Amino acid sequence: MPSIYDAIRADHDNHRALLDRIEDTSGDSDDRKSAWKEFYEDVKSHAAAEEETFYSKLISKTWGQDAARHSVHEHQQLDDIMEELNEGDMASPGWLTRFKTLKHDYEHHMDEEEDEVFARAQEVIPEDEIEGYGERFEKRKSKERGLIDDKREDSLED
Repeated sequence: MPSIYDAIRADHDNHRALLDRIEDTSGDSDDRKSAWKEFYEDVKSHAAAEEETFYSKLISKTWGQDAARHSVHEHQQLDDIMEELNEGDMASPGWLTRFKTLKHDYEHHMDEEEDEVFARAQEVIPEDEIEGYGERFEKRKSKERGLIDDKREDSLED
């Protein structure tokens, strides 16, 4: 099982690839819709799992609280933009403009998390305390993904 740091980095690598793929699409093409759906659902489940495993552990440490709070705040800001995009018209020029803002902000968030937050976490969380958190993260992410699928099925039934 990967460490929590490797599990989060692997997701980030996938998210970066999806961001690039979405940026290279146009209009409301099937490729854009497919890439956006995959990105949206994976980031939503990733963020929830990250907050419940990694950030809950980091925030329990005095010298990790600021980093954790800052990242959780960024999650909320990114989530707001994602919801706006999810409801928007992919064919409109405004959608791509807003998407580019999301891409820039999310890439900054991932870089900051990998460079600064991970370094802080490794300083304040002993390795033996965070061992197994990669597996916890993966399990929680899978559970969150199931909740997204259930919500979508419920909305289709309405």
